Amino acid sequence: MAGPTSDVDWQRAIARFVTAVPHTRDLGLTVEAVEPPEVRVRLPWQPVLLGDPVRGLIHGGVLSMTLDTLCGASVLCGLPRPEVCPTLDLRIDHLRPAVAGEDLFGAARVVHITDSVVFTEGRLWQDAARPVARCTANFVRLGERNTPAGLAEALFAGEGTDES
Repeated sequence: MAGPTSDVDWQRAIARFVTAVPHTRDLGLTVEAVEPPEVRVRLPWQPVLLGDPVRGLIHGGVLSMTLDTLCGASVLCGLPRPEVCPTLDLRIDHLRPAVAGEDLFGAARVVHITDSVVFTEGRLWQDAARPVARCTANFVRLGERNTPAGLAEALFAGEGTDES
């Protein structure tokens, strides 16, 4: 595998990863930009995201899922070669409620890599000046031996086709 040659290649690869997960695909999570080791996404507003319909607030589980997926996506492009790295821990600071009627945006990046753990930071917002949540997430490296053969090739398959 030649690997990615541009941020566009990475954006397609990360979009392929995000759409392979049923709940992120069904909720319409889209990859807005990838500049390794950072990933930016958008989750479009829809009523199914509500956790408190009386006050019009998005469910905290939606925020957790988005941050976990976002940070995991940053791990893929933050390593020298994509490998399986399950979430080891995810700590979220909920700064203010995410409200109905507005899309949710997020960014995450890898901040440190060791032989056994990848450390990330992420944040979500509806208004860029007022984040709704931030997190630190750590992912355990299972290494090449425990990564399915062909993972990188599957991520970058079909380059040159626009699937979005």
